[in-house]
Amino acid sequence: AIKVVAGDPPCRVGMHMTVEPGGPVHGTLGCAEFDQQAVDAAAELWEAGEPGTRVLHHDLGDIEVFVEPHRRPARLVVVSATDVARALRAHLGLVGYDAVIVEPRADRLVASDEPNARAIEELELEANDVVVLTDHDAPYAAAVLAAAVRSPARFVGMMSSRRHVARHLDALRALGLSEGEIARVHAPVGLDIGGRSAHEIALSIAAVIVADDHGRDGGWLDR
Repeated sequence: AIKVVAGDPPCRVGMHMTVEPGGPVHGTLGCAEFDQQAVDAAAELWEAGEPGTRVLHHDLGDIEVFVEPHRRPARLVVVSATDVARALRAHLGLVGYDAVIVEPRADRLVASDEPNARAIEELELEANDVVVLTDHDAPYAAAVLAAAVRSPARFVGMMSSRRHVARHLDALRALGLSEGEIARVHAPVGLDIGGRSAHEIALSIAAVIVADDHGRDGGWLDR
């Protein structure tokens, strides 16, 4: 959101516009030159993620605008309708994550799995998304991981035992992914807390995602 807080005609204090990343512009600041400068300022501040003021220049005068990025909440895209997926959605929901379950096999969905999608391609993945595959035996596992890795999603993980990881990485190579792209996949995903139940496994995955959010490695505080 961009709002004029001071300036000269043709702009008026209070005029505003909204800019969607890579998308349409709604409203105007009074002239096309100011609008374009505002779009550029919005892109700059969107990357920083913090609000701020900018002075825009024109032959007719200058205006000061307040630019405030509005990001949607972080989103968990959890692939495969499993007990771990449902527990992970619950854990991350407590810290503000939205969530959607991706499951093409309709018979595996239950009423509580809303919202859901049949394919990851139905979702427009953004930099605020984390993608976790919770069924490494799913026939679509490699395709989902490839789509996630090639998207702007900031975190991609796969639940798996260590002995199964290599064949999944080989499947990604067979799809043409580079070693750099493959390195984006956290597998097995989670912290080593030793739990075996669905909620314990989900807790270990949620913990590593939250640690990653804050640039930490999830180690012990007293060691």
